Amino acid sequence: MRVIDSGITKVKGIKGQGIHAGFKKEKLDFTIIYSEKLCNAAGVFTKNKAAAAPVLLDREFISDGKAQVIVCNSGFANACTGAKGMEDALYTAEYTSQKLDIKKEDCLVFSTGKIGIPLPMKKMINAIDKTVPLLDVSDRASKNIANAILTTDLVSKEITVESEGYTISAVAKGSGMINPNMATMLCFIFTDAEVPSEILKDCLKTSVDKSFNVISVDGDTSTNDSVVILANGLSNIKIDTENKIQSFKNALDFVCIELAKKIARDGEGATKLVECQCYGAKSQEDANKVSKAVISSSLVKSAIFGEDPNWGRIMAAVGYSGAEIELERIDVYIGELNIVKNGKGTDIPKEEASKEFKKDPVIIRININLGDFSSKAWGCDLSYDYVKINSQYHT
Repeated sequence: MRVIDSGITKVKGIKGQGIHAGFKKEKLDFTIIYSEKLCNAAGVFTKNKAAAAPVLLDREFISDGKAQVIVCNSGFANACTGAKGMEDALYTAEYTSQKLDIKKEDCLVFSTGKIGIPLPMKKMINAIDKTVPLLDVSDRASKNIANAILTTDLVSKEITVESEGYTISAVAKGSGMINPNMATMLCFIFTDAEVPSEILKDCLKTSVDKSFNVISVDGDTSTNDSVVILANGLSNIKIDTENKIQSFKNALDFVCIELAKKIARDGEGATKLVECQCYGAKSQEDANKVSKAVISSSLVKSAIFGEDPNWGRIMAAVGYSGAEIELERIDVYIGELNIVKNGKGTDIPKEEASKEFKKDPVIIRININLGDFSSKAWGCDLSYDYVKINSQYHT
């Protein structure tokens, strides 16, 4: 497997485009990504019970394991918009499908942005009319797609890998309202490998659990978060044996983890990526609980921003994580510094430990010393700018 410097249109049979359609005052804000062949597909969606209309529609549409096109606007979430929101999401799929001569059920619709505001459907119709003739396979089209789905993100997020004759490419957005169990993030993954829908579904769930479900920026879980994967098979490489499935899983894991880290690093107001490694846990669930608790802790995140090596906050997060622990067995490292041994501080000078919190990324390692299970999770520090950004988001 190798990472290549290219975007989502590198996948055979995929073309797309991103434009400025007026959903936002400026910047690109609308995209269509289209496969020339009907794809096998799978998706993972938010657990928020106030799920947006596009999420409800896409869950239904993708239930047959098929999809062919993605339509996404940025600026309006189409969440908490009642029956009108569902009508607008459905009409978006119907109108796009007519323009592309495909079934409406094979058109997945996504929205991201402000909650509670109806979609401006005249702009939506104009956006579809304008974008369809511009669909392209160029690198510029890929860049436009990556930028058109952003909201408060500071940077676009994309990655492409080649492995054993096929390509996997993905684009994502996410910066705030990020918390394990998915976040205010969208991720669109395309591959030209030939992968049955049930295998895609299993691979995607496993990868999401290792990536997007172990990141946190602010502890909020969004109404719109979605990850979908579409496989059109145009490489003629079949993923149909145990070895090939495992290799495909490894490549997909890599893609999802890299994008998850990019989202965490681009957290609203963030200055540092934080990685928590937990090992020596009694179960996988316990390892996950510890790593998630530490990167989700507002106190830990604030300490990292202030470069204050307050290891007591890390220990507190481990303690309330719900994992089985024995306090006198726990060791904690910040970088290479062993700041806690057998549950007690090691008297490393504050100035020395503080240097580790100046680094990017900040690495926290926790040994539970009760078993053989391990986990990694990613987050970011919590700065003054996070409050500024979110106090002015609606205005």
